[in-house]
Amino acid sequence: MNTNYDALMLKTLAENAGKTLLLHSCCAPCSSYCLEQVSSALKTTVFYYNPNLDSREEYEKRKKEQIRLLEETGQADFLDCDYAAWDFEEIAKGYEGEPEGGARCARCFFLRLKRTAQEAKARGYDFFGTTLTVSPLKNAKLINEIGLRLQEELGVGYLPSDFKKRGGYLRSVALSKEHALYRQNYCGCKFSKQRAEEKRQ
Repeated sequence: MNTNYDALMLKTLAENAGKTLLLHSCCAPCSSYCLEQVSSALKTTVFYYNPNLDSREEYEKRKKEQIRLLEETGQADFLDCDYAAWDFEEIAKGYEGEPEGGARCARCFFLRLKRTAQEAKARGYDFFGTTLTVSPLKNAKLINEIGLRLQEELGVGYLPSDFKKRGGYLRSVALSKEHALYRQNYCGCKFSKQRAEEKRQ
């Protein structure tokens, strides 16, 4: 039986109004709709930890847009991590040839979610979560399974989600246009960038 993670999220939000959430964000466009969904219920802080990005220039560009969106909407606070490219390089070793969406991506999801969960626990947040499930290209089932596993291992609540449901992805596109957000055409790592460039050829 398939789990309805979107329904689980709505139930969790309704039952925990006023509690705190550390929400991992990959970029401003993805976070736009997610914040619409969660920030009215939970006191939210956006956690920007993305060592997978292929360059510091790309990292800073996306971070700047994330901060601008939060300043314009006032939906959440912001917590930054420095560009730790070596974290991604370490987990990608031996998985360079994996297809997009394969084992390398699973390791990347785990890396970013684990860091988010660790920060949430250390800083006393009630929940941690991620915007990654808004993308139609991301495996929401896998992401949620990782989050729930970390909830058990680290003892901090996980907010299940499937943000692309109920038109979430399309709404994120509309919000990106509304706020004139920089919207990249690849996930972030050098492998996804290479794949995007190959598709354009």
